[in-house]
Formats: sequence, C-alpha cells, structure tokens
Amino acid sequence: MMLKKFYKFIILPYTIFLLYLMFFGMGRLQYEDNIVRIKPIVSTIWFIQETISWLDIIRIVLGNVVMFIPFGFLGWIFPQLKKLKSLIITFVSAIVIVEALQYFSRLGVFDVDDVLLNTFGVFLGWQIKRVLEPRFSKFIVE
Repeated sequence: MMLKKFYKFIILPYTIFLLYLMFFGMGRLQYEDNIVRIKPIVSTIWFIQETISWLDIIRIVLGNVVMFIPFGFLGWIFPQLKKLKSLIITFVSAIVIVEALQYFSRLGVFDVDDVLLNTFGVFLGWQIKRVLEPRFSKFIVE
C-alpha cells in the first residue's frame, strides 16, 4: 500500500472529524461565558488534580497529543511544510484560530495548554515521519 496516497485520502475527513470533536463531540455544551486559560501547564495540572478518573486524564491529556500526530505528516501533501519550522508556524497559526473559534462560539475554551499539547503531537508526528521515511521508503511512494 502506498502510504502517501492513503494519507492524502484520509487527512481531510480526519481533520473534519477532529474539528467536530473539538466543537461538538463528547457531550460538549455551549458555555455561559467565554473562557480563556492562558497560564501554560497550570490548567492541565489543575485538571489532573481535580479529575478523579485516570481514564479521563489519559483520554484528555494524551488525546490532545496523540490525535494531532497525523498532522506531522502534512509535508507529504504540502512540500512547503516538510521543514519543521514552517510546519510548526503554520500549525500553531491554525490551532490558535480554532481555539479562538472555540472561545467566541463558547463551544470550548481557548486553552494555551491545548495549543502546546496539540503542537507537541504535530512535532512527534514530524519526528515519526522523519524516522520512517528512510526505513520504509518503498511503502511511502506517491
């Protein structure tokens, strides 16, 4: 199977699914107020301390990283995003817009930790791509 073709086919529906989760998924209701969390790491530590269920902690914190790993492979579709710096700048710009939309729609919270965790997921994806490409080049063809 050619991974790049599969990736090109799946990344748009995956992105739409992720946006659905970010705005409407997991029983999300519209907040009464617009909420901003701008102290990095603090809200995640608070969330971990206030959450009884380790499953919820893993699902939210790890999910914010793992769900964004596929975006580390965007260089396969957009050659200008092959370099880590351009990928991260582009991704952070996009995720800040999404977080702002969550804030203004009150269908979520503008959370700096989400931006950091999501960006870390993209970084991990880029690292995975960098390691896999030379080893599995025959499976990654166009």
